[in-house]
Amino acid sequence: MALPRRNFLAAAAATALVPPAIAALPKDRGPAVINALGGLFDPNQPAEDESGAEVAGTPRTPIERRVIEDALASGTIAINNTLGYVAGPMDPFEFTVSEIATWDWRIRHHSDRLLKVLTAGDILRARAEGKLGIIYGFQNALMMGDRVARADLFSDLGVRVFQLTYNVANPVGDGAMAPQNRGLTPFGRQLVERLNANRVMVDLSHSGERTCLDAARLSKAPISINHTGCRALTDLPRNKTDEELRLVASRGGFVGIYFMPFLNPRSVATAEDVVRHIDHAVNVCGEDHVGIGTDGGTTAIANMVRYRTHIRKQIADRKAAGIGAAGENPDTLPFVEELQGPDQFRTLAGLLRERGYREGRIEKILSLNFLRYARTVWGG
Repeated sequence: MALPRRNFLAAAAATALVPPAIAALPKDRGPAVINALGGLFDPNQPAEDESGAEVAGTPRTPIERRVIEDALASGTIAINNTLGYVAGPMDPFEFTVSEIATWDWRIRHHSDRLLKVLTAGDILRARAEGKLGIIYGFQNALMMGDRVARADLFSDLGVRVFQLTYNVANPVGDGAMAPQNRGLTPFGRQLVERLNANRVMVDLSHSGERTCLDAARLSKAPISINHTGCRALTDLPRNKTDEELRLVASRGGFVGIYFMPFLNPRSVATAEDVVRHIDHAVNVCGEDHVGIGTDGGTTAIANMVRYRTHIRKQIADRKAAGIGAAGENPDTLPFVEELQGPDQFRTLAGLLRERGYREGRIEKILSLNFLRYARTVWGG
């Protein structure tokens, strides 16, 4: 059920406190990482459907063992894994239900290494058991059709993160690339209330500014922006204004910084750009509300020339489908080259130390802040 207002205010006031059970994460395997938006895929075998623009179905195939082991070797204990409809010609509802079934099958197939996350406690359990927690998340709301009650269905199927829009407008509100910058629609307001009632995270990544501000003000539970950058540093629509960041944090929410080209005006981001955006977000939001949502995986690319050829086609396909973002160009890479592979988070932690960040703050950014936020929304 929805959080009563007095409980929400109490949760928001307590955001500087880390629950004891969360602070007690074992450290014998290095710093734990929760990726607020990531993925389990092998970039060395790129599929034509990575953009979500052309895919017609999801094959029921296992995940490559190396991909899982790379994620675990990176210190990752949980990933918000995008599934369901993003864009393309398929039926949004049917495709989304099919993908949920496929991922349920994959988790059963890899039950020794993967664990489906329904509560914050499941993330702690994954860490204790040496497994990777898989959080089911959406990046669009088109699978809802015009039926707000479908939020109940998807919650029952285990979806725990619901991003309201992708880059363009949908029946819920405007995305980051929608020129009108309209806010939540009446249907969007109903959906936010229904997601609150089901204790599902409301994610405003990819949203337009007014949609984000409307949702943050309306929601009875804290909301998140799971993968973004700071527009004050790089003025691109996929990044969030200080007003958005500050409002989300002031209401107890979470902001994840991505490893994406939009962190740099030239659309070629460096590790230093990631650190700058994290630092700005911490200054705006406070150190208890910032984490990481890389928007990428943890398996390194072996053949960059081949991969760049694939990415150029993917960016062209995204532009043709109308879902590309400002800042994407033929030379864009959807990651930071210095932050690839299983060592990416250890490299980032080292750069944050050089910036003067103490270990406690680094742990918050890598995992504890998302855990705190997850416990507020999901329980457990």
